[in-house]
Amino acid sequence: MDFCQVLRERRTGSRLSQLELASRAGTTQRHVSFVESGRSVPGRDLVVRLAEALELPLRERNELLLSAGFAPVYAESSLDDPALAPVREAIGHILRGHLPYPALVVDRGGDLVAANSAFGVITEGAAAELLGPGANVYRLALHPEGLAPRIVNLAEWGRHVLARLGALPALRAELAGYVPELGSGDGELGFAVPLRLRSSYGELRLMTTVTTFATAVDVTLAELKLEAFLPGDAATAEALGVAAAADSGTVGGGW
Repeated sequence: MDFCQVLRERRTGSRLSQLELASRAGTTQRHVSFVESGRSVPGRDLVVRLAEALELPLRERNELLLSAGFAPVYAESSLDDPALAPVREAIGHILRGHLPYPALVVDRGGDLVAANSAFGVITEGAAAELLGPGANVYRLALHPEGLAPRIVNLAEWGRHVLARLGALPALRAELAGYVPELGSGDGELGFAVPLRLRSSYGELRLMTTVTTFATAVDVTLAELKLEAFLPGDAATAEALGVAAAADSGTVGGGW
């Protein structure tokens, strides 16, 4: 696919007019029109500005540059690269600091990178092949040998998980088969969809928050997501505190 078509698809997908994109990128609507029609060949600086104006993920910004005939701007480091050592240390500190509540880090495909010890309360009883670094946490959440048998509100929670997999169509198609249809009595009104999970410490009601490295200029780092679970009621907070008291509090996931 050539640059003209890629740019046009990204712009229309973002529901921006040529004028809006031009204003954001510091150019004119006429210039954007010429670029999209192939009448004008953009320089590298303009392609970077257009990618930024479209708020594309770093990986897609590199792809846009490649389609225009330029080398990628943003590096894609391995997680074990020495340059990312401060990042690994910081993430480990965050994971430990979130105790006694569960927290984990996943990559762009939802594969587990690291987790704190409290994550074991969530995964108890799951099949070994669904666990550990590199295992897919979305599959763990919905697989019949994962968390699914212990999730009280599986239909509702399952749809919440599937909604996050728009960029992973193959995985979404696989996991959709594990999610039951919503019944007439399913669904909760409130400020967030809770995960209601049976555990050896009683039923846990958990909310989640997702954090990303918003200022990252490395593709790998930009695609990491730190998901933290928070208690949805006092009973859950107490149960997680009891579970943590019996645990060493070390960080898992290979860090």
